[in-house]
Amino acid sequence: MIALTFCGGAGTVTGSKHWLQAGDENLLVDCGLFQGLKDLRLRNWADPPFDPRTLQHVLLTHAHIDHSGWLPRLGRLGFAGDVWCTPPTLDLVRIMLADAAHLQEEDAEFLNRKGLSKHSPALPLYDHRDAEQVVRRVRTQPYARWFDLSPAFRVRFRDAGHLLGSAMVDVVARDGGREVKFLFSGDVGRYDMPLAADPDAPGEPDVMLVESTYGDRKHPPGAALEALEPVLRRMLDRRAVLLVPAFAVGRAQQIMYLAQQLIQARRLPEFPIYVDSPMAVDATAIYRRYPELHGVPAAELQAEKRALYGPNVHLCRSVQDSKRLNGMRGPALLLSSSGMLAGGRVLHHLTWILPDPNQLVALVGYQAAGTRGRALQDGAPALRIHGQDVPVRAEVVDLGHLSGHADQDELQRWLAPVQVPPGRVFVTHGEPQAAAALVSTLRQKRGWNASAPQLGERVEL
Repeated sequence: MIALTFCGGAGTVTGSKHWLQAGDENLLVDCGLFQGLKDLRLRNWADPPFDPRTLQHVLLTHAHIDHSGWLPRLGRLGFAGDVWCTPPTLDLVRIMLADAAHLQEEDAEFLNRKGLSKHSPALPLYDHRDAEQVVRRVRTQPYARWFDLSPAFRVRFRDAGHLLGSAMVDVVARDGGREVKFLFSGDVGRYDMPLAADPDAPGEPDVMLVESTYGDRKHPPGAALEALEPVLRRMLDRRAVLLVPAFAVGRAQQIMYLAQQLIQARRLPEFPIYVDSPMAVDATAIYRRYPELHGVPAAELQAEKRALYGPNVHLCRSVQDSKRLNGMRGPALLLSSSGMLAGGRVLHHLTWILPDPNQLVALVGYQAAGTRGRALQDGAPALRIHGQDVPVRAEVVDLGHLSGHADQDELQRWLAPVQVPPGRVFVTHGEPQAAAALVSTLRQKRGWNASAPQLGERVEL
C-alpha cells in the first residue's frame, strides 16, 4: 500500500505536513506550524493522525516556520528519526527553530505574568531544549543527488528558487513490486529574482503536489528594483522612516541587496539601513556563506562591496539597540520582523510609525488571513497592538514585486515543460479560493486530474 495524507497545508497556506506511507515505512514531507486564524493556530496543539514514535523520516523543503516550525513539537511527542534537507536549510533551521522556541517560551511567560490564559500555568508548545534536540537529528544532502532512505524510499532535492536552500523533493515510493514517483513542490520561487536561482523544472512524476499561494492572482508587473526605487525616493524626499516588516530569512536580505544596488549605481544617495532582527543578522551571514547558490559572487559579498553589508548598514541585535530606534528621525530604511506582523520587535515600531502620515510602511511578502499584515494590506483603519488600537495614518505600500512565491502565470511557466500528464495532481498550500483557481486552470488548460485536498484527507495511490 502507498498512501498520502494531508496533515497541513491543505485548505490553508500554513502548517505544511504531508504524510507518505509505503508498506510499513512512514515519512513526513515538511513539518510546519499553522499560522494566522486562531482556529488554525489551535491545531498546533492537536495530535497528528500518525504516531510520531513510528515515523522514520522527515524531509524539509525549506526553513520557513510554516514548513519547519512544528519539528520541536514532533520531537517532544516522541519522533526519533532523521530529518533531511539541504545544507543551507540546516544552517537556517538552526537559528529559526531557536527563535521560534524562544517566542513560545516568551508568550507563555507573558500569559502567566498577565493572568491571561485559561490554563494554569500556560505552557509553551515547545521549548529551547526541544528545538536543540530535533536539530541534532538533521542530516543534509546537496541538490540533485539521489539517496536511499530505506528500501521503501528514494529521494532527491532540487532547487525550488524560493529561498536559500529551498527544494522541491522527488520521492520514489516502493511497496512490493509497485513504484510511485512523487514530486512535492514545496514553495515554488520566481524567475529573475535577486539572491535566488530560478526554480528547476518539475520533471514528470506520477503524482505531483503543487503549491498555490498565489494561484488566483498575478504579481505587479516590472522588476523589484524599479518598484522599490520610488518608495525609497519618497522616504528620502520626506526625510521619513520606511518600515519594512520583512521575513528575517530571505526577504530582509533581498531588500538590503536591492537598496545597496541603488546606492552603488548612484540612483539614490546613501542612507542608513537598520536591520532590527537578530535572526536576520544571522541569516545574512549564512547567505554570505553560499554565494554559489544565489548568484552573487563571493567578492561582492565583502562588506566594502555593499552587496549585503556596508558602512551604512547598522545591525541591531540587542533589545536596547532596538529601543533606540523608536521615534528616530529619517531618512532611514528599517527592516524588522515578523513579515506578517504576528509579533516581535516590528510591533513596537508600528506603534509610532503608523499614526504618523509622513512615515511609510512597505509590505513585501504574503500576508495570511487572520494576521495583522493582512488587515493592514486590506486597508484597516487601525491595528490592535499590545492591547491598544493604533490608528493607521502612515502610507502603506504593497510591494508584491518582492514576493518569493510564483504567481499564477509563473506557476504555469514552471509547469510548462511537463509533457506527460501526472496521474494525480494535488493543489496545496493555498487559501481555498487560490487553490480552486489553480485546480480549474490545470483541468481546463492542461487536462490534468487536479484537485485540492481537504485537511486530513487520505489518498491511496
